[in-house]
Amino acid sequence: MKINIANPTTGLQKVIEIDEDKKLLPFFDKRMCSEVAGECLGDEFKGYIFKISGGNDKQGFPMKQGILSNQRVRLLFKKGMTGYRERRGGCRKRKSCRGCIVGPDLAIMNLVITKKGAEDVPGLTDDNKPRRLGPKRAANIRKLFNLEKKDDVKQFVVRREAGKKKKAPKIQRLVTRPMLQRKRNFRAITRKHMETRKKLKADYATRLSEYRQEQKELRAAEVAKKKKEKKTTK
Repeated sequence: MKINIANPTTGLQKVIEIDEDKKLLPFFDKRMCSEVAGECLGDEFKGYIFKISGGNDKQGFPMKQGILSNQRVRLLFKKGMTGYRERRGGCRKRKSCRGCIVGPDLAIMNLVITKKGAEDVPGLTDDNKPRRLGPKRAANIRKLFNLEKKDDVKQFVVRREAGKKKKAPKIQRLVTRPMLQRKRNFRAITRKHMETRKKLKADYATRLSEYRQEQKELRAAEVAKKKKEKKTTK
């Protein structure tokens, strides 16, 4: 089985191949997002803790979180589910995927380092690979540079090289004047609709009471007319 180990702090990845099932026994019957000590893979990973992030079986079907099985199943996918892209509005599709429990049928298993050990692993922790692209969301930029709300996020965006120029990505969820104007406009329209509905409801209640009063008067007139006819016949 191949094991792909990722280190989020350095941005490096390393693929190792393990043929001994004895080293893989601690991973078997574990679910995705479970943490396993790295000593079972070798002395170089002593003190490391790995988190299982996924994997593929020998036929290439990926593991899917939430499916409590160590084999392949067929699910009816819909819009919003991982592993499925809707081609037509409202379209659903039945696809095969593998459960989230680790088993011997996996061809590759993905691990993430959650705790680093005492010794460095060559190609995994001894170097630092900077991110080519920075975060785009305003909240993530503030978190990365430890900014406050009053700071200008546009001055801290990570730009990438595009030829001779450096291109900045479009910041998502940025509070701007047009956005605030749209928000005020939306609230004004909503408030106007509420007032219109209240007025229509009041008019309807008034007209309904008038209609019921008219029906009562008509009914009383009919009853009086019938009584009068009875008296004249006698």
